[in-house]
Amino acid sequence: MQVERMGSALRTILGLAMIVAGMCSAVVQLAKGGAAAASGQASPAIAQTAETPRIENAQLERRTAGASLDATFRKIAGTAEKAEWVGYHVDQAAGERGVCCDNNWNDVNCETCRLEKENGGMSSTTHTDQSVKLEGARQLVVLLRLEGKQVAQIRIASGDCTLDAGGLAFIWLAGVKASDSVALLSTFVRGSDFEDRGDHGIGNGALTAIALHADASADRALESFVMPEQREPLRRQAAFWMGAARGKTGLTALQHMAKTDSSSDVRAHVAFALSASHEAGALGEMIRMAHDDTSSHVRGQALFWLAQKAGKKAVGTITGAIDNDPDTDVKKKAVFALSQLPKDEGVPRLIEVAQTNRNGEVRKQAMFWLGQSNDPRALQFFEKVLTQ
Repeated sequence: MQVERMGSALRTILGLAMIVAGMCSAVVQLAKGGAAAASGQASPAIAQTAETPRIENAQLERRTAGASLDATFRKIAGTAEKAEWVGYHVDQAAGERGVCCDNNWNDVNCETCRLEKENGGMSSTTHTDQSVKLEGARQLVVLLRLEGKQVAQIRIASGDCTLDAGGLAFIWLAGVKASDSVALLSTFVRGSDFEDRGDHGIGNGALTAIALHADASADRALESFVMPEQREPLRRQAAFWMGAARGKTGLTALQHMAKTDSSSDVRAHVAFALSASHEAGALGEMIRMAHDDTSSHVRGQALFWLAQKAGKKAVGTITGAIDNDPDTDVKKKAVFALSQLPKDEGVPRLIEVAQTNRNGEVRKQAMFWLGQSNDPRALQFFEKVLTQ
């Protein structure tokens, strides 16, 4: 009996020892994993979490934005001697399309965005229907490249895009508020870089990112960028994003610009921006500009974009300009606008202009665009003219 009791006790002790050994092993493994995360060493492909997109080929470090995104970012930038990336996400403005990598608009899920590849090249091998990822708000990833303690580049990507950091350090900031992001990005939009480098500048990257924020602060920022005291390149680009991404609020701002901006070049760009808007009132404002703007350049541009956007609905405005606009150049632009309509609408109208318009320059223009149409009806018209 004593032997049995001793054997039972030994078995109990051995069992407890095995449990303790297993717990120690688990603690060691967890400690190793925690140490790896704390050191910022990233595996070749880092799994996507609620706060972090898929990131590969990066020395990843996660931080929180804290109470002040601006202060946190400036502190990071102040120590960034070598090239590194800082990224965070915000909710993306609603729209029919998602941005994949920079301005590579796409209706499908993204694959890999290679941040260090020239021109931000995409590597895409498979496509998935967009509908599988529309649960909740879409995420916009804002990316800032630092080097020499300065911001060297600002880019954007979709939240479902894998980011390849090219082996550089990558600091991911969690908990960023959209309004704080807009405030930080606005400082780069207002810098001289916007005018100096145009579409490829830091300011333009910041402007694009702001326009795609799903937050009212983005509307207020864009409205400040089109104020009369702002430079024309900024007013033009901000106008485009108001039409392309800001819905009704953007349309209201464009309608105001169309009537009040002192620059005919800016107003002409407003006509283009209106053509990018999906709001019902955009077409009416384009028609008004084609009729009433004091600049022949603006009226001509409005006619052109009307033809691109409205098709059959624009015919009356376009033919009205051919018949009634006092400027021959506008009449000629209206003829070109007819050539941009679907052929069943445009070709018969061009033939009518070529036959009956009293302005010789306008008739020549109509015949030129008929010749470019490769339409059998145009050939029949030329044969008739030549045989008379």
